[in-house]
Amino acid sequence: MESEVFDELDLKLLHALEVDGRAPFSRIAGVLGVSDQTVARRFRRLRAEAGLRIVGVRDTRRLGYDEWMLRLRCTPDGAEAIATALARRPDTAWVHLTSAGTEVVCMTVPRTPGDYDDLLFGKLLRTRKLVEITAHQLMHRFYGGRTGWIGKHRPLSDEQVTALAPAPADAASAPARIAPEDEPLVAALKADGRVTYPELQRLTGRSESSVKRRVAALLGSGALYIDTEYDTARFGFTTAAMLWVTVAPGALDAVGRAMGGHPEVAHVSAITGSANLMASILTRDTAELYAYLSGGLGALDGVRHVESAPYVRRFKELTYPRPLR
Repeated sequence: MESEVFDELDLKLLHALEVDGRAPFSRIAGVLGVSDQTVARRFRRLRAEAGLRIVGVRDTRRLGYDEWMLRLRCTPDGAEAIATALARRPDTAWVHLTSAGTEVVCMTVPRTPGDYDDLLFGKLLRTRKLVEITAHQLMHRFYGGRTGWIGKHRPLSDEQVTALAPAPADAASAPARIAPEDEPLVAALKADGRVTYPELQRLTGRSESSVKRRVAALLGSGALYIDTEYDTARFGFTTAAMLWVTVAPGALDAVGRAMGGHPEVAHVSAITGSANLMASILTRDTAELYAYLSGGLGALDGVRHVESAPYVRRFKELTYPRPLR
């Protein structure tokens, strides 16, 4: 997985941050066997050159919110404007341009039925350059979300992962809930998942001890988790695609679980609609994508039909817009 720019140590650092995005550099350095300064320097370079971001993400499943994937077929001259507008909305996560630039794929995370109605029946239906909308509700996630993709390639050993994993929180048995007074705290973590406690104290007006307890409670209950984003192409994975897979109903769970274990799969969920599985795939090139479609996926019993759509451009990942290139 090494690239011309980044090496094995960078991959191990990425994996460490997937395990615990708020882990101090000193703890990461101790597990990796390097100095604190080396970890800090590598982290800064990953941010500058590979688009690394550490962000706090609401766990919509734990909080009881519905997730919908929208497929928006657009006129060729309208897709980028629609994708840009969707990326600016706080109730969207992934916003990708696929299918030679004529289809926008968007994950929505509405917090109320009104949010979803406003987007689907309000804003989008009034968009003249929109040709067709299909909506798919995510019913079950087999892989993705708080489970990072780089760990599938095992840069770290099991012992290193165990050493880096955060200790179980006392709040683990508490209900997943984000109270109105938590919103400034959540917003700060959304902007920078590694923001320090003194800075959180300044941003929220709470005491540092109160901030520490509430962050521990939010992470421990599962209402919030810390995620990573980076440019996978900088590590040799230059081809990304969305798959819509139709599976025999009796094989749905088995195929979903099998796909969740494949190293090419960054996300796979069971969905409503004509296809019953949706997956995001990362491969080194189109030859590897073909090998996965014809081999790893095609060999699974129960797979009846696969539609693939390479990503042309990613407008938004996780919770913030990607810089335009």
